Amino acid sequence: HDLIISLARYIHCPKPEGDSVGAMEKVCRQLTYHLSPHSQWRRQGLMKRKPQTSLKAALSGSPTNETMDLSGIALTSKDIERVDVYLHQNQELISSVELCFTELTDDGFLNLLPTLSSLPHLNTLSLNGNKLTRSILRELTEMLKDLEKFPSITWIDLGNNVDIYSLPQPFLVNLRRRSPKLGNLPTILEFGEGQGSDPEDPEADPCESPG
Repeated sequence: HDLIISLARYIHCPKPEGDSVGAMEKVCRQLTYHLSPHSQWRRQGLMKRKPQTSLKAALSGSPTNETMDLSGIALTSKDIERVDVYLHQNQELISSVELCFTELTDDGFLNLLPTLSSLPHLNTLSLNGNKLTRSILRELTEMLKDLEKFPSITWIDLGNNVDIYSLPQPFLVNLRRRSPKLGNLPTILEFGEGQGSDPEDPEADPCESPG
């Protein structure tokens, strides 16, 4: 796990300039986040769990508080089609989409991606606790390169999925371009703090500086 490797490096190879403590705390927070079975971090604080609701009820009427919240509702391929229609119909009214723990798969997400990326006011997209894999990151990163896609996004939560342990540098860079005033976006920590997402050479000295 990349975060564990990073934590071990900070512990055994402290940086001489003295900023290793803050960096280590950041890694620890991210590691805690990934190990939590129901992590629901928000900039505003932990989100309270709510009673289970049905998809029909959730998609009836206008979004409440500018939010389409389907958290905890298992979505089938047919349900994804209904969600896509709802997003189209309410695109001017939605600023937050909650799809946490919906058993969302790569195919389901990619079917929703064109619509999600076109929502003009969407700033929060929560996808944690699903069945997504790293293969979606390429499509998502390409979308983020176009500033006309996801024009208002500041938060994309991909924690607690199948194998998304780190995010590619272009993903984070393009996300930050949309919110330059936010210093630390609440996303998964990229491996190596900007060194890219490639795995390390297992034979390399863990304390040796790259390059």
